Amino acid sequence: MPAAAQPSLTTLAPAGGVAVRAVVLMLHGGQADSFEPVQRRNGSWWRMALLQRELAGPAGAAGVAVELLRYAARGWNAVPGGEPDPVRDGRWALSQVAERYGDAVPVVLVGHSMGGRAVCALADAPGVCGVVALAPWLTSKDPVDPARGQRLVLAHGLNDRWTSPQASLDWSVRARAASAQVARFELPGVGHFMFARTGQWNAIVRRGALGLLGLEPLPTVVEEAFSLTGAAAGAEGGQLRQQVTTGEQGLRLPAGVL
Repeated sequence: MPAAAQPSLTTLAPAGGVAVRAVVLMLHGGQADSFEPVQRRNGSWWRMALLQRELAGPAGAAGVAVELLRYAARGWNAVPGGEPDPVRDGRWALSQVAERYGDAVPVVLVGHSMGGRAVCALADAPGVCGVVALAPWLTSKDPVDPARGQRLVLAHGLNDRWTSPQASLDWSVRARAASAQVARFELPGVGHFMFARTGQWNAIVRRGALGLLGLEPLPTVVEEAFSLTGAAAGAEGGQLRQQVTTGEQGLRLPAGVL
């Protein structure tokens, strides 16, 4: 019987011997249930590899290593009383990052789809200073406790038919009411796989990740959204289709402002 697949990391480090001062750890998408090993030809991993290469230039210039996790298996594979596979693999990856670069190096998590769900679950892991979740596969069952006191940037295409923009909005409202700092962008007419308006997706990742690391200024709209935390922002969060005086303020931002 062949050995079970193991998670692995693909590293794009700063060139020219530049010291690593921070890390972006990227998590790709997958399926609800699958124990098949992740292959480089799988679209979810391949799409995130493109995003990793796009980020590596500006990140490397700032002394940031960009790590891409490849899961052991393609599925979320939830089990009662245990962590889903991508979350467990994410913790392994964070331990590898700490071993390579030191416990004091800050980490921003970037995840797409299933990976977006995983990074939200890992928001309270040691060393994590921020989260960027792209078209995250969030549900009403996903807890917001890991996001307490954390800073998160979410983005969702409004034509996404694989994951729910409404569910990510609902989760964002709940997270903000639980004292998370949340900014969320919407891309009208855009689906799930980040092939449309790639420049906007790239900008969200670059400006979000490097801004959360404190290596470039966060966009003003993100800073303003982060200021709307706790009860002041979430008091009316259950009325999800009201005006900007409700908990949605700063959670339906146009990506074109970046």
